[in-house]
Amino acid sequence: MTITLVDRYVYTALRRVPEQQRADIDRELRGSIDDAVDARVEAGESREAAIERTLLELGDPDRLADSYAGRRNVLIGPELYGVWRRLMVTLFSTVLPLVVVAVAVVELFNDDVTVGSVIAAIVTTAITVSVHMAFWTTGVFAVIERTGLGQADLKRAWTLDDLPKYEPGALSRIDFGATLVWPVLVIAALVLQQFTFTDEPLLDPANWSFWWPTLIVLIALKCVWAVWVYRLGRWTRPAAVANAALSVVTAALMIYLLTADRFFNPAFTGFDGADVDLEGWVSLATIVAVALGALYDIVDVARKAELARKGLPARIPGTGNTYSVS
Repeated sequence: MTITLVDRYVYTALRRVPEQQRADIDRELRGSIDDAVDARVEAGESREAAIERTLLELGDPDRLADSYAGRRNVLIGPELYGVWRRLMVTLFSTVLPLVVVAVAVVELFNDDVTVGSVIAAIVTTAITVSVHMAFWTTGVFAVIERTGLGQADLKRAWTLDDLPKYEPGALSRIDFGATLVWPVLVIAALVLQQFTFTDEPLLDPANWSFWWPTLIVLIALKCVWAVWVYRLGRWTRPAAVANAALSVVTAALMIYLLTADRFFNPAFTGFDGADVDLEGWVSLATIVAVALGALYDIVDVARKAELARKGLPARIPGTGNTYSVS
């Protein structure tokens, strides 16, 4: 028996259809093809050309088979995509940074730690954890999509409370995560420099009697402030005042120690003979950086709070549009 082009197309489609449905779909599909070919032939096309054009219009036989079998063509459908996307954003903005920081801290306690080994550990961990989180999370959602198990729990009814609050400068999840991660990194660096890297710490160890613990408390309070602002959902004057107080006190503490030559450790010898004047231009540059950083932070938060209070136009995050808050 000669296998025709139509036979090849039908056989290809039927191989992806459950066996009990093949006979019915075979008759239906061949009937549709024959009708379309006959119509083209009556319109003046040759039978060979009519067959080719008919099959091309039907498209990929595998996709056609999926439509006959009621099989999904997507890994995650629209019903679960929103939940999957929100979970992925949360994992990558919170879990991933925390895991990377934890690995970096553990690596710093190794006896043979180097800058290269720390960077390698951070990069390797970030890539590995990212791949695993994306793969396993997507895999679980794909199973849920096809089996239906747990879909009722994931598909909760949408309400108006789910609408984002488009308010000037409100902390996003990413901003919130970054605001928490950086203070943790600074505190970790402050503590670890005392015990790792070199025989002598970079910062003056005499300050552990009072000043360094005080600085750690102030940095931790910044994290508390970020949680408060995030829960508020918008910038307010009290939030701006609290931020300004924290920034001024923290900057004043650091500038006092720098100007009194009590910030850096005079016995530090970790620059391998390089001419680095810690009590001169390094201290001056640090003072300028601290003062400018604190000033920018105070002005930026105050500006956002004022925009929220007055309802002035501000840009919608991720768009070029503006809006007003009443």
